[in-house]
Parts: sequence; C-alpha cells; structure tokens
Amino acid sequence: MGQAATQFEYGNGDGSGAKVVALKGRVQDRGSLALAVSIFADRSYLRAEMEEDASAAGLRIAQAGDLGNLLAADGAQARADAVLGDLVLVDCPVIDGAELAALARLDMRAAKSGAQLVVSTSIGSLDDVFGCLDQSEAQILVTPSRAERVIALGRTLARAGNRVRELSEEDRLALLRLTEQVGQIAQKLEALSSSSGPASTQPSAFRFDGAEGDARLDDGTDRLVRAARPPLPDPRLVRRIIRQRQLRARFFEGDLFADPAWDMLLDLTAARAEHVRVSVTSLCIASGVPPTTALRWIGQMTDAGLLQRVDDETDRRRAFITLTDKAADAMARYFAELGTSSAMLV
Repeated sequence: MGQAATQFEYGNGDGSGAKVVALKGRVQDRGSLALAVSIFADRSYLRAEMEEDASAAGLRIAQAGDLGNLLAADGAQARADAVLGDLVLVDCPVIDGAELAALARLDMRAAKSGAQLVVSTSIGSLDDVFGCLDQSEAQILVTPSRAERVIALGRTLARAGNRVRELSEEDRLALLRLTEQVGQIAQKLEALSSSSGPASTQPSAFRFDGAEGDARLDDGTDRLVRAARPPLPDPRLVRRIIRQRQLRARFFEGDLFADPAWDMLLDLTAARAEHVRVSVTSLCIASGVPPTTALRWIGQMTDAGLLQRVDDETDRRRAFITLTDKAADAMARYFAELGTSSAMLV
C-alpha cells in the first residue's frame, strides 16, 4: 500500500498478546481530511495510550485532558462545540453527578454535530452512564482492554460519516484493519459489527418480522384480521429454562454455548411476565458474555426492533431495557407453538 505501519502489542485481559496493525502515514499526510478527536480521561497513562492509538490511526488530536477539562469545556459551550471534533473518547470508571450532567450535555452536542462518542466506564457506573447517553448512539465500553478500545476506534472510524468516505477505498480498508487480529474478543465483536458500516445499507444481523405472517383475511368482510396473541409463558418456566442453560457453565467452557441474544430475550420475557423492569447492567449479566459485548448485542437487537430503551419516569438519569411489543408477541407465539415440550428446553 506504500505507507508505513506501526505495530502495538496489546494484552486482551488473559495475559496473551494480540497484534494490532494501525495505519500510519498516508492518512496522516492528508491534513485536510484528518479526523479530529477529543480525549478526556483522568488516568494519565490511559490518556497517553488513547492519544497514541488515535495518532497512529491518522487522527488529529484536537484536545486531551482529564474529566475536569470536560467540565470546563461544558461550561464554555461555544468553545467546546468548536473543538469537539469528529470523535470524542471519554473514560469515566467512576463518575459523580456533575460529570454525569456534563456527559449528558456532551451526548446532546455530539448528536447535534454528528460527532462519534465512545465512553468507557465500570460495571458499577454502567447504569448511570447508560441513562445519560440517549442521543448520539454512543458506544459504551465496560472496563475495556486496550485491544477493545482499538476495536471501538476502528468501528467509529468506519461509521464516522462523509469525511471518512472521502478517503480512498484503500485507505479506508486500512483504517478498518484496526479491528483485525485481536484474538477472541475481536472475533466476537467483528461478527456483530460486520453488518454495521457507514451508510448502513446492509441488512441487520437479525431477521425479525414479528407476527405479521399470522394475519389472515376474514371470509365475511375481506378485512385483514390478526390472530389473537397467546399469553406470555409462565415466568417460572422461563426462569427454569434460564437456570438449566446456566448450569452448563459448570461443566463446559461458557464460550462454547454463548448465545447472548437468546439469553437476553428469555430474561426479558420472564421480567415482562413478572411486571418487573430490567436495568442494562442486569441484562448484561443475564447475557452470559462480557458487558461490552452484551452492549453491542443490545444495540444490534434494538436496531432490529427486538428491544427498546425505556426511561425511568421518576428518575431521568436511569433507563431500562424491555422487549418491544412485536418481540413479546413473537416470544409468546414461540412458547405456545412448543406447548408442553417447552419445559424440556435448555
């Protein structure tokens, strides 16, 4: 390709390394096309890593500082909008009320300007962070490794908009190689991201038509009539199926049977029948996969019309995940079709 490349050795969390080839050279030489990135992180070593990875990918660092800089920028909105850049990377493993408010306003500004937002946090702060990010379609990472951060950066570059598409196809493919060769984590996340590129012309990872096929013409009036939806299954049955599925992890590697989409659908079906709300943290746990991976599945399933975000009416800082009516209808019909044999499902 004619440009220099730099290799970084990243740990993926289990002590093994994974090499990531980052584009460096030709894209950096095109100052007029270089995407600008703002970085906010209190941990200096992490901020340095994020700057290094962003620079290696041909990005221009618009600003970099701790979360205090985010608060200061939030207090001077006109200036903040000017330097927000095309990408914004924020690390907030523990976040207080003022930072949450600033993050929510940053989310709104990113949505308005079209900037791509990537926020990393901890499992303890996930519900708070998720609750205040509802405008910009931000990527949320939970205690990510450096490899996972690079994957998120590659995905962000792939959907960063028209400015990325102005690059040659060769350069754009080189940028996308940031997401390659990062071990098992990359393979799982790449499987989910293969259908999400810029301009989103490819089909969703999920084919979901709801119960439209159950509609029929009434013989007397020739009007379209939809069959009555059966009731949701007994939540005790669904919980028993979930426990049976989880039992396998005692005897086999959990990854062998990983099926986060189905595990989340089962959990939300039981919760709907029980009339209880499910937080994003709880749903991530129910998925049986790492939280960052679960969040990507939640995003895919939301785009496919299976799941929906519901804000807490008593606390706007919180949000829950529920089945859509069509998904609930499909689950009810699925269990009704299985009948008594559903008790044997694992």
